[in-house]
Amino acid sequence: MNAHQPNASPDERRTVHVREVGPRDGFQNEPETIATADKIRLINALGRAGFKRIEVASFVRPDVIPQLSDGVEVLTGIDLPDDVARMVLIPNSRGLDNALHHRELYEAATLFVSASQTHNMRNINRSVEETMADVAVMGKRILAEDLTYCAVIATSFGCPFEGEVPMDRVLELAEQFAASGATEIGFGDTTGMCNPAYASRFFAAAIERLPGVEVTAHFHNTRGQGLANAYAALEAGCSSFESSFGELGGCPVPKGSTGNIATEDLVSMFHEMGVETGIDLDAVISAAREAQDVLGRKLTSHSIVAGPVIWHPAI
Repeated sequence: MNAHQPNASPDERRTVHVREVGPRDGFQNEPETIATADKIRLINALGRAGFKRIEVASFVRPDVIPQLSDGVEVLTGIDLPDDVARMVLIPNSRGLDNALHHRELYEAATLFVSASQTHNMRNINRSVEETMADVAVMGKRILAEDLTYCAVIATSFGCPFEGEVPMDRVLELAEQFAASGATEIGFGDTTGMCNPAYASRFFAAAIERLPGVEVTAHFHNTRGQGLANAYAALEAGCSSFESSFGELGGCPVPKGSTGNIATEDLVSMFHEMGVETGIDLDAVISAAREAQDVLGRKLTSHSIVAGPVIWHPAI
């Protein structure tokens, strides 16, 4: 079906994949310590909402991201449906060594790099070239373990330190990931610098240059354009999205970068447009409200406050 067809009949409607990253990307930026039992309860609630993959943990050094230091305990304690894949983020070869000691606890592994040299150095203290050299080795190891191998390119749409990040540079990195065996590549708007016009051009180009690769959009809402960017990516042909319940998340480098687009807001928008997600919106809103109670503060998604639309305009 043409991605631009606005009035599809129900059996022709678009279907997208929405993946939940809040338990990793969201929790890691919280100033409070979240109890392991609370993490497990929230992830289990998300697991019942219809997601097919949830990013649960990261194998990073505990002193670097203490909020994720209980990752193995969380992975061991969660009880997800059999059709929900557990994903972990891996920063480097040492992290992969640690992750493979617990291979039975997850089904998908993600490697990452920043398209910006400055952001990559401040984030993981390595150059882009050093990171990608490691990727070439780690990708083979991940595939040898029969894991789903995914990749994420941060600062794909701009860097707070360097400004513009050329599209060709980002897509060249994506092609290197694909050459190393990645079957899904996500493009992160790490500090919320994208706009809908650029998102449209970018995802059209990415889909063309990465045949056979699942191209994923990962937007942040720092400047309030996250949902508009997601819509632009959808219209450009993107059918894979990552988001975080409650609009949790952000980027620790630099300060002021607010959360991912809220899963409940993204799913609500898609459903109102007649785009199928397979997600139980009420269940996601319930989980986000429970996270709000756990954190002891109001979260910023619109759907937490307003709830879902109870009728849909003709589409």
